[in-house]
Amino acid sequence: MRHLLNPLDFSVEETEQLLDLAGDIEHNLPKYAHVCDGKKLATLFYEPSTRTRLSFEAAMLNLGGSVLGFASADSSSAAKGESVADTIRIISCYADICAMRHPKEGAPLVASQFSSIPVINAGDGGHQHPTQTLTDLLTIRSLTGRLNNLTVGLCGDLKFGRTVHSLIEALVRYTGIRFVLISPQELRIPDYIRTDVLDKKGVEYREVDNLDEAMPELDILYMTRVQKERFFNEEDYIRLKDSYILDNKKMELAKETMYVLHPLPRVNEISVEVDKDPRAAYFKQAQYGVYVRMALIMTLLEVEKPC
Repeated sequence: MRHLLNPLDFSVEETEQLLDLAGDIEHNLPKYAHVCDGKKLATLFYEPSTRTRLSFEAAMLNLGGSVLGFASADSSSAAKGESVADTIRIISCYADICAMRHPKEGAPLVASQFSSIPVINAGDGGHQHPTQTLTDLLTIRSLTGRLNNLTVGLCGDLKFGRTVHSLIEALVRYTGIRFVLISPQELRIPDYIRTDVLDKKGVEYREVDNLDEAMPELDILYMTRVQKERFFNEEDYIRLKDSYILDNKKMELAKETMYVLHPLPRVNEISVEVDKDPRAAYFKQAQYGVYVRMALIMTLLEVEKPC
């Protein structure tokens, strides 16, 4: 039995196999309609989510399985003080696989230690979001045809953004990756990402605070929102939330082959006028998330690919 707690839990080869399966699902969706007949996915979401939770549910339903779970801690026995360990022991009696989102870093890891079914980390605090990372990798590969020799701009909240941290850790395993880290001083990447990942791997990167300056060199621009819920006080949030807003004027500075990604939800960091630009790939990215999660469920349940 395997779990997915960190994007590095799968080797590069295993990741490529997963992305290949997701690509086949995209183009041959009907043939996967019954591969998980009789299987049940439990979605344990201790904090709000739209895309991640519903895409997991859509993925399992697309595979012919069924879904049970809760969408907030208030609607679970966590409100009565039940531990994650006890919850997963109970859920293991009801379901075949579990997707968990939790505000505390490491909660899915704890769950995996007491679980008798595969546990998927659907986001834990500001730590990791491995299924979003797999979605990002599939999106980038599908749009550009590669996962190497890319200049990737990461913009916005790089300090608290778990999607950013996970994507960096995943992409440094490929050759020719270069990062431009675009953020205000207060929201720069954590030291452990800078020293233990980028510096340790000898990956080329630079940190800037000007989005316009970075635009012309990018192959991928990964926008993130400034997350109000990650700030200790509202004053800092209000001061920084409008630091970087992508609009058509900024898009004019970019390559015709550059694509814009965003894990969503957005607030105002991408103007709605950009939605019409063919390089705006964030809604397509959300669709790729369903295919990736279908492939992941199949992989962890060791379901055979249909002929």
